[in-house]
Amino acid sequence: MGDTIKVVFDTSLLVAAARSRNGASFALIASLPHPHFQICLSVAVYTEWQAVLTRPEHLPPGTDASTALGFVRYLASIAHQQDIHFLWRPFLKDPDDDMVLECAVAAGCQYIVTHNVKDFRRSEQLGVTAMTPGDFLNLLKEQ
Repeated sequence: MGDTIKVVFDTSLLVAAARSRNGASFALIASLPHPHFQICLSVAVYTEWQAVLTRPEHLPPGTDASTALGFVRYLASIAHQQDIHFLWRPFLKDPDDDMVLECAVAAGCQYIVTHNVKDFRRSEQLGVTAMTPGDFLNLLKEQ
């Protein structure tokens, strides 16, 4: 494989990985750091990850918010930190989705990996494809 694929992980992927060790979301998280793709992260996306993953309903049994924060910090430590120098929102229906797309565009990502592909329907206009964790795993296998 040539270039490393740049992606943004939507918060929905992290929530699914935290809830279950079965499935593509956990498989992607467990594969990090990965030789064929680089996760990209902005301050806004990182802040959302922290806020959502520390909610009691998203904590895996037997863990607490500090465990979740440690996990998010680990992801940030291996991610490409992307500064956002321009704001062009709103583009999508949900401002939280806009900040994910904004990070993807600024970092030159090819993909947003999400369980909510329909929320990113217009992202193709900006050269970013939204795909499910399962589809992204399959793409990696084809590389």
